[in-house]
Order: sequence, then structure tokens, then C-alpha cells
Amino acid sequence: MERNVKYLIIGAGISGLTFANYADGDYLIVEKEDEVGGYCRTIKEKDYVWDYAGHFFHFSTDEFKKRFIDSVDEDEIIYKDKNTKIIYKGELVDYPFQTNIHQLEKSEFIDCLYDLFHKEEKEEYDNFLDMLYGKFGKSIVEKFLKPYNEKLYAVDLTTLDKDAMGRFFPYADIPAIIDNMKANKDSTSYNNSFLYPRSGAGSFIQILYDALDKEKVLLNHVVDKIDRANKKVILNDGSEISYEYLINTSPLNRFLTLFDEEKMHELQSRLSYNKVLVFNLGFNKKSKYTKEHWFYIPDKKINFYRIGFYDNILDADKLSMYIEIGYGKEDEITEQDVEMQLKLTLENLHKLGIIDDDTKLEEHSTIIMDPAYVHINTETEKMVQQFKAEEEKNGIYTIGRYGAWTYCSMEDCMIAARDLAMSLCQG
Repeated sequence: MERNVKYLIIGAGISGLTFANYADGDYLIVEKEDEVGGYCRTIKEKDYVWDYAGHFFHFSTDEFKKRFIDSVDEDEIIYKDKNTKIIYKGELVDYPFQTNIHQLEKSEFIDCLYDLFHKEEKEEYDNFLDMLYGKFGKSIVEKFLKPYNEKLYAVDLTTLDKDAMGRFFPYADIPAIIDNMKANKDSTSYNNSFLYPRSGAGSFIQILYDALDKEKVLLNHVVDKIDRANKKVILNDGSEISYEYLINTSPLNRFLTLFDEEKMHELQSRLSYNKVLVFNLGFNKKSKYTKEHWFYIPDKKINFYRIGFYDNILDADKLSMYIEIGYGKEDEITEQDVEMQLKLTLENLHKLGIIDDDTKLEEHSTIIMDPAYVHINTETEKMVQQFKAEEEKNGIYTIGRYGAWTYCSMEDCMIAARDLAMSLCQG
């Protein structure tokens, strides 16, 4: 098969589908899976609705919020004010930790407050961990910020850029922390409220997909090689597709391997990221925690770093959860690892009091996100930006959280995809 298209899009996740929605019609999406959605897919097992991981919509633009709301029955949308906690030494502390240190036991509160006032700030920080110490002091960092983020990123925090999490990191200065001791309101997070469809996050993906010509979405196909000189790609079935513009939304570390060039392989080897093992779990009855949406767990003795309660978001009558466990870039997650982690997860959920002796696991699914969180550092960020700038001259664009290798929200991905499509169409 040989085809010619104006826009060849690699990946039918949220970025690829959004781009196609705003392109001028002459597009083809190549997707390696047998369904669209990427990490925004929804799994339904009997009484349970699960996503590939916790995806909650925090729309800041009226355009995308209106498109979603107008396409779904009103009673199918759930609105929630975020209720998140940290499990710290067996007690619940409001998130974020740094603005709720007054909820700690008195001696620990004094340690945090003392170190906060005597922290040594800098004009420039060397890395992410250096920034944490400079902005929050030793106690807050070592009680929560350091162990939690080490579990999350599964990497030495000194290798991350000081702005690795961008606006998603809940910064707070001393006045804000002091004010929160009385007001007790999280005003530092970007996602204090959210909406969620009863049918799962995949229903929004379906809205984007339904607007497209299905004949222009090629499932179960993989791009094997890019011939930049002739502006064409070769697929795994041997077919060739010529393009005017190539829009990549697949993970950059994989996309780079499609170029038969040494400098691409060098950049690919430098990219750092973690993997996340996700368990979706459905139980026979509710937990004692009936209002909370997700928990953060900094304790290194507990295998997971975050857990979420779908049932408390969907107002369901049985416990339905997602569990997230961080792995390093080079770690192999075998079937034996998965079995061991599931057993350990159930033991730790019991130890934390989330389930009890009468709680029985009814259904579960396992997902490996690879990559999961990209690691932003100064050196590779410069290389990525240089690569993108050079390839754009060749009509090749790489977008999305993984395509652009950045830390961003789903809406950020959609905005970037829309803006690129409209820019190329107008150009």
C-alpha cells in the first residue's frame, strides 16, 4: 500500500486525535494499538470503571470544557472539589504537606517550622533536590518531599532540573504556610476542583475520535522507519506513506530510534524517565475512607507512592482503586514482579487500614506505563529543543507529553495540538 497525505500523525492518543480534529481533513493517523486513546483509555470490568491511570479534567479553557460538556449528557458528568490526603506515620495529613505542617505531632511541627524559617535560599538552584531544601528547609524535605518524589520518579532527585514539575509543583512561601494554619485551604495546587465522566476518561477520547473519519485512522500499524529525505515512512507491513508534514505524538525515546542517525541515538540514550506499574482493583465492599479521592504515601516501606479511589469519585457502592508503583528506566517488570507487587499491595492496603479482613478482591487489571513520567533536566532539555527546532525545518513536529518530552496536563497537550494544526493549515 502506498498513500500520500498532507498530515501523517503517529499515535492516536489525546494529542494525535486533537490535531486531526483541527487539521484540514487530509490526514492519516497511524496507531500501534487496536484502539485509540493511548494512556487515556478506559477499562470496564463488570461493576468497575477504571482508566489506565488516574485522569481527571481540570479545564482552564472554555473551548475544550464546552466541547466536552456539550457532547455528554449532563447527568453523566461528575463535579468534585478535590479531597486528597497524605498518609504520614499512620495519620492523614492534608495535601500539600508543606502547607499543612501544623497538622503534624507538635515536635515534628516545630522541626518543620524551625527549618522553614532558617532555610538557605539561593538565587539559582543546582537541581530539583537543591531547590526543595532551599525553599522548604531540611525537615519538610526529608519527612515528605524527598521520599515521596524518590518513590514517584524512581531516580536520584539531583539529576532533575529545579523546574522539573513546572507549575504542577505546589510551591508555598512562609506567609502562605502560616495563613493556611488557620484557613486550612489548599490554594497552591492547579487542580483544586475537577470533573470526571461516569463512563471514564476514555469517553472524552471517544468524542474526539467520533469527529474523525475512521478510514483515516490506521490501527494495529507501527512506523518502522522514517525516510526524511523523501518525506515518507515505512510501516511494519512494508507499506509506505508519503507526507507533507509528520506529526509525532509517540514517546520521543522511541520516535528517535526511527531515524538511522547516530546523533538521534545519542539523544535517545540520554532521555531519562520512569516506568509505573498500575493496578486497578475492584473489591466487594467500601473502604472506611468514603470521601477521599487519592492518597500520597511517602513511606519507603510501602510499595506504592499513590493510590486513588474511583468509587469515591463515581459515588459507587464498592471500593474501586488505582495503585501506582514507580520503577526506574532500566528496570524490567516481569510477570513475577507483577505477582509479587500485587500480593504486597494487598498486604499494605490492609496494613494502612484501607481494606480489612472482610474485603475481597473481585476484579483487577494490570498496566505498565513505559514511559510514565519524563525526567526533565537542563542538558537534555536543550538537546530536545534543538532537535525539535531542526526537524520542524523538515516538516516534522513532535508534540504531547511524551512526544515533546515535557511535564504537562492533558489540556496542555490539546491546546498545543490545536495551535499547531491551525498554524500549519493557515500557513
